[in-house]
Amino acid sequence: MIEKNKVKSVVEEWLEEKDYFLVDVEVTPDDRIVVEIDHADGVWIEDCVELSRFIEDHLNRDEEDYELEVGSAGLGQPFKVLQQYVNCIGKGVEVMTGNNKKMQGVLKSVEEPQFTIVVREKQKVEGQKRPQLVEIEKTFDMNSVKYCKYLIDFK
Repeated sequence: MIEKNKVKSVVEEWLEEKDYFLVDVEVTPDDRIVVEIDHADGVWIEDCVELSRFIEDHLNRDEEDYELEVGSAGLGQPFKVLQQYVNCIGKGVEVMTGNNKKMQGVLKSVEEPQFTIVVREKQKVEGQKRPQLVEIEKTFDMNSVKYCKYLIDFK
């Protein structure tokens, strides 16, 4: 079986001097290798092909046969690494809390292991008869939420 750490070190070698970052490496028992990378401006197919060839040049198919898949982390997928949070500061995100409450807001800040979003909620404002929409900051622990992901907006 191909070792995950070997694949990871090959990918990290390719990533040197590039603006890409590693999101995940998965190696299944049947030697299926899945590598996810990301970039602040998105991932280009040419770079995935280049990384795929680089990995193939550094793994020996004569020793072990494997299936290789290289791609982006996927728009709308939950964040897996800190850099994904950092890249989305100022953008809309969806959070699923530990108690299964979904909320949407704008990612304001990230300071591992926490992140803060700004949400709009109706609250009773002093001097007003009806509840008003106000912006509230909510801070979460990255390890306590079920997920946080980029909110795709088609407007």
